[in-house]
Amino acid sequence: MKRKLRLLFVFLSVAALFSSLLLGCSTDKNDSLKKVRVAEVTRSIFYAPQYVAIEKGFFKEEGLDVQLTTTWGGDKTMTALLSNGADVALVGSETSIYVYAQGTKDPVINFAQLTQTDGTFLVARKKPEFFSWDQLNGSTFLGQRKGGMPQMAGEFGLKKHGIDPQNDLTMIQNIDFANIANAFASGTGDYVQLFEPTASLFEQQGIGYIVASFGTESGKIPYTTFMSKESYLKENRETMQKFTRAIYKAQLWVENHTAAETAKVIAPYFEDTTIELIETVVDRYKSQHSFALNPILDEEEWNNLQNIMKEAGELPKEVKHEELVNTKLAENAVK
Repeated sequence: MKRKLRLLFVFLSVAALFSSLLLGCSTDKNDSLKKVRVAEVTRSIFYAPQYVAIEKGFFKEEGLDVQLTTTWGGDKTMTALLSNGADVALVGSETSIYVYAQGTKDPVINFAQLTQTDGTFLVARKKPEFFSWDQLNGSTFLGQRKGGMPQMAGEFGLKKHGIDPQNDLTMIQNIDFANIANAFASGTGDYVQLFEPTASLFEQQGIGYIVASFGTESGKIPYTTFMSKESYLKENRETMQKFTRAIYKAQLWVENHTAAETAKVIAPYFEDTTIELIETVVDRYKSQHSFALNPILDEEEWNNLQNIMKEAGELPKEVKHEELVNTKLAENAVK
């Protein structure tokens, strides 16, 4: 009996030692990864390549431990970045212009583009036999927040088709982003500007019908980009090079795989959305080339962004491409 107890003690001691060694190796391995805190403006299928980079291990391959937080709003996202609550922000490029216009000594620099079109769709309450933009004349339109990129791209699309947003229809802009869909579902408005997957979900449920894409109408713009403070980029250049390289790997992966394959990978980020709906949304964004094929934010896209802001009366000052955009990291990643 005593011999069995001694053997059991030896076995447990060896097992404990082995486990502690494994734990030590695991901890050392995790500690060897460079932490990068990312604040995303919202949780969206629109950002599929970012989630692919995490789930497929592209960041870890580069020695990075990306800690993702959803900050729910452009103002909150930029506040997190400026107050050092985040190292990288994923948000619309217009926010970097707003910060720059306020005279900051440490400007926010766009270094990797994730999406290259607007991500919203025009949803009509009634399904038309055919759609033409002039059908919006005299209607009530539920728009997005004034000064935000969705609203500016939406107004740009309306004006492109000869519609004055302030005079040719009733524009509602005083509803919080989180409540716009609910307001439309409860009967407010003839048309609404919605992101996915809500637009497709409404179509499935017969609440509304997608009749046009604002992404197609507004053309290529740096709609959502990764950005950091200039000081952080200088002090962590190699880390940000690795980060950008991982994003590019994910962009290529999404481009070269089916919507169904992408949907399967990113599904854990959208537990309340069916895999079929995720696939539908990914396919729609891929078909209109919303996902950037590489992280390079070129000058033409930057100027298009400022033109849209200027048209909406929201451009505080014109800013040269080289002032707020660093393309070197993205260009190196593509090489």
